[in-house]
Amino acid sequence: MKNLFKDIPESVLLKELLALPSPLSELELLQALDEISRKNKPNLNFFGGGVYPHFIPSAVKQLISRGEFYTAYTPYQAEASQGTLQAIFEYQTMICRLTGMEVTNASMYDGATAMTEGAFMACRITKKKEIVVSKAVNPMYREVLKTYAKGADLLIREIEFDLKTGQTPVPDLGENSACYIIQQPNFFGCLEEVSKLSDKVHSNGSIFITVADPISLGILKAPGDYGADIVAGEGQSLGLPQNFGGPLLGILATKEKYLRQIPGRLVSKTVDLGGKPGYTLTLQAREQHIRRERAASNICSNEALCALAACIYLLLLGKKGLKQVAELCLQKSNYLKKSLGSIFTAPTFKEFVADVKNGGIELGQFYPQLKGKRLLAVTEAYSKKALDEFIAKSHE
Repeated sequence: MKNLFKDIPESVLLKELLALPSPLSELELLQALDEISRKNKPNLNFFGGGVYPHFIPSAVKQLISRGEFYTAYTPYQAEASQGTLQAIFEYQTMICRLTGMEVTNASMYDGATAMTEGAFMACRITKKKEIVVSKAVNPMYREVLKTYAKGADLLIREIEFDLKTGQTPVPDLGENSACYIIQQPNFFGCLEEVSKLSDKVHSNGSIFITVADPISLGILKAPGDYGADIVAGEGQSLGLPQNFGGPLLGILATKEKYLRQIPGRLVSKTVDLGGKPGYTLTLQAREQHIRRERAASNICSNEALCALAACIYLLLLGKKGLKQVAELCLQKSNYLKKSLGSIFTAPTFKEFVADVKNGGIELGQFYPQLKGKRLLAVTEAYSKKALDEFIAKSHE
């Protein structure tokens, strides 16, 4: 047994056994855990910043827990995976309609990697090496982008946001700029000014990338309608619980002319020899399927179960339901903002930055100039009573 741990430094090994309590039966353990849980007190934290507490219909968990979905891995054999392939196809269809794009994949880890893969797409398309990104884009997404870019020898140029409005001024793009990335709504919840932005980006031969909140698209204009070429986003809000930060679902969509550059897998609908409809994996530009040097991405994980949850969520809500959720987020967030105030003047969706002492995300860790300010997120899951209680505590 000692040889098993021979490579571990002696200084970090336990010298004494842990003082663990006596073992319990399953019944006793459940009772003990229940007793501990009763000590918990509900805390309204208003956390957001990319992962949100939205209501999830019970049918979502029930359906994705079916064995044929829950245990399925990558559907290599189309003839044996028609249900999974159809679910991915329907997911792709709905994301395309939501974003105003023509092609969607279903294999990104999260919003950060989706955005980064979108930026890499732009570099391959334009054959340029500079990635221009707003500092109002989620700082954790930008850290992932910087990590990827360092290994690929790409340049990152960040554009400062306006401290009064919370929006990002239109930047001057250079001859070497492959793309410009904004988040809509941005990390502060502010709506960026996107009218004529695509003309400015495209005039330089650059690619316009939007990081979008899919819930906001229930009421906001689709990125494709204001000229975006690539849309990335986090799909957690579409039927996935917060789960302490994962698993998440990266959304990545683009125009058909960039079809050959999108990483991950694409599912298409066809017919068999008998004329019956069928589904099959078509383009799979990832290193698990093709030579590494030709792969668009090394992300090989199968996100189909998370995509299925998003698909079911969208089907259950429908167009009207998604719009209602978005409107509730907007109304409740602005109800709280009206009482607490906002440090930025731009209109917001479901998040805003306030000068309060509790709740939300303290922004000084990402933006020194915003030390002490907090990012508060409000979704349809918060009741008016909860909002009023938070307002009362904030004014104490």
